[in-house]
Amino acid sequence: MSRITTPFGHDSTAAEVIAGVDLTGRRAVVTGGASGIGVETARALASAGAEVTLAVRNTAAGERVAAGIIESTGNNHVFVAPIELADRTSVRAFAATWDGPLHLLVNNAGVMAEPFNRTLEGWEHQFATNHLGHFGLAIGLHDALAAAGNARIVSVSSSAHLRSDVHFDDIHFEHRPYDEWSAYGQSKTANVLFAVEASKRWASDGIVANALMPGGIRTALQRHVEQNLSPELQKVFDDFAWKTTEQGASTSVLLAASPLVDGVTGKYFEDNNEALPHVDGREGGVAEYALDPESATRLWDVSVELLGS
Repeated sequence: MSRITTPFGHDSTAAEVIAGVDLTGRRAVVTGGASGIGVETARALASAGAEVTLAVRNTAAGERVAAGIIESTGNNHVFVAPIELADRTSVRAFAATWDGPLHLLVNNAGVMAEPFNRTLEGWEHQFATNHLGHFGLAIGLHDALAAAGNARIVSVSSSAHLRSDVHFDDIHFEHRPYDEWSAYGQSKTANVLFAVEASKRWASDGIVANALMPGGIRTALQRHVEQNLSPELQKVFDDFAWKTTEQGASTSVLLAASPLVDGVTGKYFEDNNEALPHVDGREGGVAEYALDPESATRLWDVSVELLGS
């Protein structure tokens, strides 16, 4: 199958990608919609007429963002609901209170390279937040997604998936030394593997699922990283060609709403195009292990067991 490409690229914005798209009557959930690229993802979907729910930890911040989106788009169907992705009770509560069909689920929230932390269950916190929380949310909302008839799931991954495959023999760093980047990397690989498996399991429900690398964007996501930068790395950060949040949200919006990718599923995109296979010595691309169907099935089964779903 040939690589999927679009007219959009690295510098395209969410507004450019959504231009001319009509989402009237469609309902969307954006996790982490109160900050970073989540705000611009939600704004773009609302600008096209979608009903958008911001699923957030901080509902006060969510309400402020929702008010700004309503003001800028004229769409007053922007709502806020609480969720803590590292708490499976909170995730289940969000799913249980959802009523009616859901057309677009954007798994956008995340934590990056944080100090070692475990959930009450003993799960490594980045894996619990970035993967298990979103996995549980999608499982809980499956019937709503199926009811939509042509739903899309979008999982925000990262080029950091190249740092680590999922270590099934020690996912939660019980036996190996903790490394914040390895932990982040395996959680981002898990985001891709989820899309691969969901695209297979839920195809008969009309659900498509894809993952993406949004690009380098200066947001609160880097808060743990920037606290510990050496002078050399600080210069790298300062000189890096960062995307704006509007540019960073564009690939999420493409996969959530653009007719250019109708029917596309189980893929990994970057800069608004399907990523090439990663090659050592070259930045970007997608690791072969992140698209491995056997690993995707294994991760799904492990996740179900962990969550007790």
